[in-house]
Amino acid sequence: MKRKGKLMRRFVLSFALVVLVSMLGACASVQDSARPRPVPGNEPLRRISVVPDASGRELLAQLLAAEIALDRADERGADHYVEAARLSDDPAIAEQATRVALATRQWELARGTLARWEALRGGEGGIRQARAMIALHDGKQDVAYPDLLWLAQRPDGSGWLAISQVFSGAEDKPAAGAMLQRLLAGGGESSKHAHAELLGDKPQSWILASQLAARLERKDLAQTLASEAVVRFHTAEAYAWAAQIRLTSGDRVGAKQVFAEAMQHDPTTSARGAGKEGQTLLRIAYAKLLAELGDNLGAARALAQGRQNELTYGARAAYLARIDDKSGVPAISALYSEVIALPTPRPSSRVQLLGQLAELLERKGEALKWYALVPSGDEHWFAAQLRTAVLLNDGGKASDAIGLLHELQARSGDNAREVGEAYMLEAELLNRQKRGDEAIAAYDRGLQVLPDDTRLIYARALLNDDLDHIDAAVRDLRRVLELKPEDADAMNALGYTLADRTGEKSEALVLIQKALVLKPGEPAIMDSLGWVQYRLGDIDAALTQLRVAYQKQPDAEIAAHLGEVLWVSGRKDEARKVWDQGRKKDGANKVLIETIRRLAS
Repeated sequence: MKRKGKLMRRFVLSFALVVLVSMLGACASVQDSARPRPVPGNEPLRRISVVPDASGRELLAQLLAAEIALDRADERGADHYVEAARLSDDPAIAEQATRVALATRQWELARGTLARWEALRGGEGGIRQARAMIALHDGKQDVAYPDLLWLAQRPDGSGWLAISQVFSGAEDKPAAGAMLQRLLAGGGESSKHAHAELLGDKPQSWILASQLAARLERKDLAQTLASEAVVRFHTAEAYAWAAQIRLTSGDRVGAKQVFAEAMQHDPTTSARGAGKEGQTLLRIAYAKLLAELGDNLGAARALAQGRQNELTYGARAAYLARIDDKSGVPAISALYSEVIALPTPRPSSRVQLLGQLAELLERKGEALKWYALVPSGDEHWFAAQLRTAVLLNDGGKASDAIGLLHELQARSGDNAREVGEAYMLEAELLNRQKRGDEAIAAYDRGLQVLPDDTRLIYARALLNDDLDHIDAAVRDLRRVLELKPEDADAMNALGYTLADRTGEKSEALVLIQKALVLKPGEPAIMDSLGWVQYRLGDIDAALTQLRVAYQKQPDAEIAAHLGEVLWVSGRKDEARKVWDQGRKKDGANKVLIETIRRLAS
């Protein structure tokens, strides 16, 4: 109810205020013209007296009451608008009364206000839209059809937005879908050719109709309209929507083909093109799909085509940074040169990006120089300082790095996000230096400043687990869940720790299953579920979960778990193969090394 109230508030507020201001203005101008004009400066605080007549006062009262009621999410606001429509000969008030009644699904009120709106000869398009909505609610498709057809035949294509609003509010989706199919068929059973005349030469009409068909679960119709929109118009929006339909149906390969075709069309040379902005959004969507398919280099290359801006430069760098091997280095180097060659002066976001690219190329001295150019007080300054601390630490200047982080902790003041990040990085750098107890102490100091910061508590829990402080790790993870009961990552971490390091396997199973409900298909949680099933002795279920997890995310730790379950089930050759794959990903992984040593050495 609150959500609907907020929507209703946005819907009517501007209208009510316009009506009130216009009425007050009219009354004020009449009263003011009847009075002698004062000499300028003699009455600087003179007030205009507004005295509307009785009917005007009642109308104002009803409009104010309607606004107050709707602001409180009270559906009785519609009653006040009905009364206001009765008192006024303004069709705009009757229209608003009808729209509010429809928004609150008070159908009897809507029928009455619609009749008043029609009597006052309001806008034909709006009346037909409201009449169709009421008819569909009443199950009178034949009554709704002529009004919907009239809207669909508007020459500027504007009627399709109104139609979309009619169908989107329909309570009977199958009936609404059948009506849409009938409308696009021109009243017949097949929409193969008739819809072309109705949808005309406006790409947005085709896309709207296709999106509406998808919402009404007419998948074949949605696909047909989307495909035809691509063939007819070749706009970025048409391609993006056609690809989205394929993705929704699980056809990632088909979506990739649609995007690949789209990238061959240059909207700047096409009369029907969607413009540079549309093409940029299309490339971003295509890159996201390629990355989801594991082709981060392809994603960066897709974004490298066409017009560039700060967003595409940053996204290209992010995709290239995800590539595990050296295959992305040439592309990173080319991007670095491209960004350096851009005209100066450079915005701070670009300077920050140059530092990050230099880091990816392992040009640490250059990276430090770029980060030093980010001005103090700039929104990118703090992030640049954090990266500077990392580079100092990696360069053998650990005390300088920790000193810089202490300065940041003191300087960040009441910025909880920055303070927390500075303490977390200090702990991470100390842990890298094999100074685990000092890292725990850094987390402790951070939590004295930010006692309920779940980032710090969670990170301390993971480090305590690594240091075999199991009770402390479990205590911290339980605290995170007290503060954030629906935190799937904390649930998973606690469940895994209980399964792997304690005897609380039943609780572990419950926690991990709940985490998987919150994040379905998450490889790390599926790995934990397989591991606890193994610990409970259910080898077959464990193998099923771990195989899927490893297929989704073939990292070293999941390889360690899958290999162990394969090994104990007698499939030792397959286990060795999985472990070898894990070693190629991360030969220093602690869990993988320990597993192989324990079982196969």
